[in-house]
Amino acid sequence: MNGVQIRSAERALSVGTWLIVSGAMLYSILTVTPLMASHSPHRWAWTAPILPLVVDAAVVIVVRMDSVLARLGGRGGRWPVALRWMTGAMTLALNTADSALRRDLVGVAVHAVAPLLLIVTAETGLAYRRAITTALVALEERQRAERELRELAEEERAERAVRRAREEREHAALMAREQRDHEAALARETAEREERRLREEREQQAAREAAEREAREQREREREQRERDRERAEHEAAEQAERERRARDQARLREQAEREQRAERERAALLERGPAETKLPEEEARAIVSAAFGAGLPVRAAAELCGWSVGWVSGRYAEHRGPATDGAELAIASR
Repeated sequence: MNGVQIRSAERALSVGTWLIVSGAMLYSILTVTPLMASHSPHRWAWTAPILPLVVDAAVVIVVRMDSVLARLGGRGGRWPVALRWMTGAMTLALNTADSALRRDLVGVAVHAVAPLLLIVTAETGLAYRRAITTALVALEERQRAERELRELAEEERAERAVRRAREEREHAALMAREQRDHEAALARETAEREERRLREEREQQAAREAAEREAREQREREREQRERDRERAEHEAAEQAERERRARDQARLREQAEREQRAERERAALLERGPAETKLPEEEARAIVSAAFGAGLPVRAAAELCGWSVGWVSGRYAEHRGPATDGAELAIASR
């Protein structure tokens, strides 16, 4: 049972207790008032309800304070017990006195029901409330312990996640550093080999190829210059062609967007006209059917807009979709 169910049971106990107390008070007032009136001087007969009200007020105080103390888990000592039993005994005596004086045992038994029920209910309610308070305290302790355990587990998971992420970052950094060192060593070795080879070649051919190398370098420079000029011209031409193509594409897209907007406005205007009262001309009906097809309306709705038959509209829908779906559209229209 959870806390909500325990509190619901406590509310039911409180409501039932106060119903019994209220009923017993009313019954006691109605029973004791005639007795007090018959045993009081005539001119003081109006004071007859005071005594049962005082006794019942003491009962209310006892029940209320017992419920508060039980809810708080405390005990009032011997005096609350004495008051509780004294008020119960007084209520029992006052309710049964009239029948006892008349030696009416049945009346004594009948009038003892409400006081005895009140006494037993007060004692039982007190025991129930103490048990409920104990159960609530135990439930709260258990929930607090579970909450602390969950928090500890969350903290441990968070710490493990942080530690794992840190280890992964360190491992990734170590691997990246080793990769960079390896690539740098390979680059140095390659550069050293290439430099050694070039130096050997220059030393072997320096004397006999000096002039030829100069001429070759000159021709190479001229060729490279021509190549750069040609590449620059091709690049400029390609850029110009790309700009022209983009301008044409943008113009074509703008024209297409304008056509689509005009078509959409015309289609919306045709569809907003509502159902046709009479059969529209064929050209106008075809325009409405085309707009309805573009808007995805069913065949029957398009037929209502143009005033033509469903079969005729299905045929126009088939023309828009193509000959492959002609038979299916006619079958749908016939249904």
